[in-house]
Parts: sequence; structure tokens; C-alpha cells
Amino acid sequence: MPLDLDWVASVQANTSAIERRAKTLPGRRSVKKDYQAAWLCKAVSCIDLTTLSGDDTAGRVRRLCAKARQPVAAPMLDQLGMTGLTTGAVCVYHDMIPAALDALDGSGIPVAVVSTGFPAGLSPYHLRIQEIRESVKAGAKEIDIVISRRHVLTGNWQALYDEMKEMREACGDAHVKAILATGELETLRNVAKASLVCMMAGADFIKTSTGKESVNATLPVTLTMIRAIRDYHTRTGFRIGYKPAGGISKAKDAIVYLSMIKEELGDRWLQPDLFRFGASSLLGDIERQLEHHVTGAYSAGWRHPIG
Repeated sequence: MPLDLDWVASVQANTSAIERRAKTLPGRRSVKKDYQAAWLCKAVSCIDLTTLSGDDTAGRVRRLCAKARQPVAAPMLDQLGMTGLTTGAVCVYHDMIPAALDALDGSGIPVAVVSTGFPAGLSPYHLRIQEIRESVKAGAKEIDIVISRRHVLTGNWQALYDEMKEMREACGDAHVKAILATGELETLRNVAKASLVCMMAGADFIKTSTGKESVNATLPVTLTMIRAIRDYHTRTGFRIGYKPAGGISKAKDAIVYLSMIKEELGDRWLQPDLFRFGASSLLGDIERQLEHHVTGAYSAGWRHPIG
């Protein structure tokens, strides 16, 4: 849609109220036993299983993809009455696309790729656009782009809109996730406005972080962003997805995020096409909790390797 600067200018964020609401969430919602296991299986289906390290190899990516195809041990799934459980996607760097595509062939699990000079997003602009095109050409179905934080910090919403719109066009049929790097945007009001502008410019998802900032996904930021999504849906009828990333490593935290999504956006947003966790270590803790549910005993973390 066209950039609506009047709408952007009207956006407010009551920081103290948002923080107070977010602080109460972990204590207000608690699920146990079979219900907890069901929520944790739902969380697994929404994970973007991720490896974004400088020492990534094709072998590591193949092992990660094998884990994405079988995220929880088959005997445990049988006892839980679950079949066909996979993660939502596998997220890698551009160079790892061939290995990921080969390892995921026939699984239906999409390959997500970080792009546009990830994580800083400060490479030459034409190269960032070309990077998107190259990843789509190589077979990536989802592109995680990083916005230029300076546009938000200086209030240049037109520049942010134009950038996001061109990146959306470069993605073609691939889904685009706009990474806001919220830990570097200074205020929740900036987070809300950046979320809105990226949605206006065509982002399919808005995402908190690259996972490389000092502050990544938090509950106040999540509440701010999903309320922007709710407002956008109310006004336009379009559903935009949400992806918290970075720092979510415990099963109990995943349940808090899922319960927040359910309360603020509704059940429709609890599907992998509208909600993802950007995580690498979260799956291991979820496996431990599921094994405790089935056997009554906790297992060691090393028994649940990710890749």
C-alpha cells in the first residue's frame, strides 16, 4: 500500500504500560502435563532452525536439516501421538543453500536465507538487492532482510519505505521477513513505527532481531510489534507474520511467546505461515521437556544435539 505518513505520525507507544503488561505475562499463563506437551509440539512446528556461524560447513547444514526433518525422536512422538512433526524452516547463509536444498528435498520444509548484508545491512545498496535476487534464484523460499537502522533513527520513513518496497520486489514469489534489529532502534515508538512502515511496503513478516545485537527479542518489543500487526490487520485486512529471534532458548519462554500471540492476535497466528521462532538452541530444551513429560525424568542436554 502507499506510505501513509499521517498514520505513521499518529503511532504511540506507552513504554511503562507495555513493560508492565509484559512483566505479568509469564506468571499469568501456565500450562501443565498434556497441554504443555501440545504447546511445545506447536512451538517445534514454528521454529526456523538456524545456523549462522562463520564456520558453517555443508556437513553441519545437512545435520541441521536432518534435525529439522525429525526434530523429536520417533519413539517419543509415538508416545505423544504425534506424526509428521517438522520445524517451520531451516535458516542459513546464501552459500549453504545448495546443501540445505539437497538435504531437505521432498520434505516440504522451506529454506530461509539471511540477506542484504546481514547482520549490519551496511554493504552497498545495489549489492544488497542483488544478493536477494541471487538467493531467490538459488532456490530460497524465504528471505530475511535487514533494514537500514539509520532511516528509523533519523525518522526518514520515506527512505525506509522505498528500501523495503524494492527489497520486496526483488524477492519475487519468496516470502520476505523484515529484520528491524529492535535492540538498536532506541525506543518502542521507533519499533512500532518501523513495523508499520515495513508492513505498508510489503513485508510478509516482521522480525525482531538478527540475533547478533546485544539486545534481541524481548517481551515488551514483541507486544509492541504484534499490536502493530493487529492494528494493520484491522485497517487493511492483511495478515502479517511475526518472528522473534535471538535469546529464546528455553521451552518455558516459547510458551510465553505463544500465549501472547494467542491472546493478542488469535489462533490464526499460531500457524507456521504467520509465526516463527528464530532459534538454534530452543529445540534442544523443548526435547528435554517432552522427554520429561513422557518418562518422568530429565535427560542431559548432550543427548539432544541440534546439528
